Amino acid sequence: MRMLINVPETVVADALRGMAAAHPELTVDVERRVVVRRDAPVAGKVALVSGGGSGHEPLHGGFVGPGMLTAACPGEVFTSPVPDQMVRAAAAVDSGAGVLFVVKNYTGDVLNFEMAAELAEDEGIQVAKVLVDDDVAVTDSLYTAGRRGTGGTLFVEKIAGAAAEEGAPLERVEAIARRVNGRSRSFGVALSACTTPAKGSPTFDLPPGELELGVGIHGEPGRERRAMMTSREIADYAVDAVVEDLEPAGPVIALVNGMGGTPLLELYGFNAEVQRVLGERGVPVARTLVGNYVTSLDMAGCSVTLCEVDEELLRLWDAPVQTPALRWGR
Repeated sequence: MRMLINVPETVVADALRGMAAAHPELTVDVERRVVVRRDAPVAGKVALVSGGGSGHEPLHGGFVGPGMLTAACPGEVFTSPVPDQMVRAAAAVDSGAGVLFVVKNYTGDVLNFEMAAELAEDEGIQVAKVLVDDDVAVTDSLYTAGRRGTGGTLFVEKIAGAAAEEGAPLERVEAIARRVNGRSRSFGVALSACTTPAKGSPTFDLPPGELELGVGIHGEPGRERRAMMTSREIADYAVDAVVEDLEPAGPVIALVNGMGGTPLLELYGFNAEVQRVLGERGVPVARTLVGNYVTSLDMAGCSVTLCEVDEELLRLWDAPVQTPALRWGR
């Protein structure tokens, strides 16, 4: 096993200690596993809390800051955070205006966030929830009833976070988050399996010369295995799957996301093919984001996420954001 770690048992704690040292604008509770904006709670503003298993960085801790999340709860690698973390985060960031939980549609995340919402409400915190289920590859998977939550999470957290930063009430922030999720679709492709620190070997079998179309961010099976395809062929397949499901009538924001083990040289080349397909399909692109944002440890591969936007959603996307992984306009 070739990993830049000490021992598997401390990999999340070690990463959180390093994050705290690199980002003094955040309050990082290493022991209790909560990452919070240092200026939280922000008076009069709705707070956004999300979280999930570690191994998908920068999701979610890298998206904590002005204009996006107020707090994030990292679980163990590919394991949901526990309700106590979520309640602790909600209590730390609630200003009295309420808290929105952003939950990816994985069974553990859903159950734990639901329990946390009940516990937080018992403590007098007003909580709303939005479920992100943007993946079009499969309906059910190993860890999910219904569609999986993947790249669309970034759009929900950024756009709803901007609405909260502007002072929108909880009901409005929740409605915007739901609207973004309803307008977002994703499709992922794996060129190699990922390796978890605990296992020390690939988490699934992907023979040399093959790829997995429609893979999940934990390596869950997708639609089919095929012999290796060119960037052009992958873009044709992935974008068509997204566009056929989304059926956009207006402009989109395009996210070309790396799974963690694919260099930017390849991602930018893949983006060129994605833009080509969208142009051929008559889909106008308002904004594009390329990079590693919703990853799967060291998996080689990529995903495409499209979010159909109107004037309001595009304005909120363009609004200032300052987080470790996403920042512009400030």
